[in-house]
Amino acid sequence: MARAQYFVVLHEGQWKIKHEGKHYGPYSTQRDAIRVAVDTAQKAGKSGHDAQVLVQGQNNQFRTEWTYGHDPYPPRG
Repeated sequence: MARAQYFVVLHEGQWKIKHEGKHYGPYSTQRDAIRVAVDTAQKAGKSGHDAQVLVQGQNNQFRTEWTYGHDPYPPRG
């Protein structure tokens, strides 16, 4: 089963969560969007899915904020 990924993104000037091609939100702050994304990903994890929250940073690069389930280290390149 594929890992569920939740992306916290700045979309059209607003913080949103992108999951499976859809945007959810907007949220007042990046912190609020991260909190909701982690809560949602944790629920998915407890339902048996590996889940991950990634946050958009400078230059549109993403960093991993939170992971539930198998997270191989070192990551595959």
